[in-house]
Formats: sequence, structure tokens, C-alpha cells
Amino acid sequence: MSQEIEIEFKNMLTKEEFETLIEHFQIEESQFHIQHNHYFDTVDQQLRQLKSGLRIRQLENYNELTLKEPAKGIALTETTDRLSDEQVQSILIEGTPIPALEVEGRLHALEVSLNELQRIGTLSTTRAEINYNGGLLVFDHSLYADQEDYELEYEVVDEEEGKKIFFALLNELAIPVRPAQKKLARFMKALKRLEE
Repeated sequence: MSQEIEIEFKNMLTKEEFETLIEHFQIEESQFHIQHNHYFDTVDQQLRQLKSGLRIRQLENYNELTLKEPAKGIALTETTDRLSDEQVQSILIEGTPIPALEVEGRLHALEVSLNELQRIGTLSTTRAEINYNGGLLVFDHSLYADQEDYELEYEVVDEEEGKKIFFALLNELAIPVRPAQKKLARFMKALKRLEE
């Protein structure tokens, strides 16, 4: 288990801008990996009301359960537990309660019961990451519901310095500033549109 503060800047991209960035940073196809984010909430959306999100992320080599909660400014507090492949399959296929002590502790503090959680859907992302000026630059192509989008993220330790670097990069490459909602928010918005 780990708990950390996440500070990241995000910008939505067009497909052409995404391809320009890939070319600019000379990112090879082999640098991309696929991850599947399975999102959970209660029927009455208790986590959403708390501006929090819960997901299981499946990667090639490991799985993690992460609870994201608002922190100071743009930062989020992330509480993460590792899960085995067997645990993930049991949760996704059989609906077994989530076996994660640290996340469960945080959910208990928020008065959200693990037994009330249900999967609300899956978002799949093809992602590449590179170190860039003291932070992590992330290139995402995501598919969810009936949507497809492209996004640039910059994860940093220092919010002020990170902001300068991120917006300087967008300016250098003539990419318009397009604020990005969290993936979970975009996913929920797309689901709502499908239901209408």
C-alpha cells in the first residue's frame, strides 16, 4: 500500500496534436502500453458526491486499486493497494468484495461501505510516459463508452514550477489550452449521454 499526493496538469488534444507530440518527443510504438481502468461507486454515487474516485487499474505486470480524494489546490491524495490477477478477476467476474485494507480504511473514514460498491464501467488507455524537466509527461489515448480522446498530462512535485513548464510546452508547440476533466468525470459524462 502507498499513499501519495498527486499533482498533475492536463490538456485535451486533437488527434493531430497528439501525433505532433509523439513525433516531437520521438516516442516509439514500443513505449506505449495498454491499461484498463475499472471504476466503482455506490448506487447513490457517494464517492462522486465526495469528489472522489475509486478504480482498479490493470496493467501488463501488476494491478492496483486506487482511491483518489481531493487535497489542497489541484492536488489529489491517492491511496493504493496492489491486487493479484486472481483478486481482480474475482471482483470483476464474481462481484467479490474488494480485498484492500488501506483503501478500505479510507473508505470507512468516508463512511462508504465496500459492500455497497459496484462497477460502473471500464475506460481503456494506451499510454506512453517520459521524464521531462523534473516531472513525468504522459501521452494518453483513451476509449470509453462511445468516446475516444487524446490527452497530455504532466505529473510534478512542485505545482508552481510544473505549471510554468507545462504551459511553456503547450505554447512552444502551439497547442491551445483545453482544460481536461479527470478521466472518471469524462467517462461518467459519456455514460450519461448514452442513457439519454
